[in-house]
Amino acid sequence: MEHQIRVLVVDDEDRFRENITKILNGSGFEAQSASDGETALNKVDSYEYDVVLLDMKMPGLSGEQTLCKMKDCGAQAEVIVLTGHASVSGALDMMDLGAFDYLLKPADIPEMLKKVRLAGEKKLLREGRIGMSDIYSGN
Repeated sequence: MEHQIRVLVVDDEDRFRENITKILNGSGFEAQSASDGETALNKVDSYEYDVVLLDMKMPGLSGEQTLCKMKDCGAQAEVIVLTGHASVSGALDMMDLGAFDYLLKPADIPEMLKKVRLAGEKKLLREGRIGMSDIYSGN
């Protein structure tokens, strides 16, 4: 049985966010986007995402603040942090707070798709929506 992984892309850079969302939708994911942390929190509160791609540096709520608020409100989505080369240590700190992984910007598309799929499969497995046989069979 096919399970579409639901992804929220959170980034204040319009072009980057729109391109990543389009790539994800064209690669078999169900992707939506948010331009800031507050909008992301509202979306996460009203819809169950499997994966959130979260920019670390945004105006308003930072990626770290958004991650903490998501975890505080019980969001179960796996979070992949988007960061620039200079911010890798910050991304690692966010992994200590519960993020699944991080990606360097600009995103390497094959690597991004792989990490999103792995994060989504982890959540689906945890919730019992798929079994190990689904992963091994490629469904």
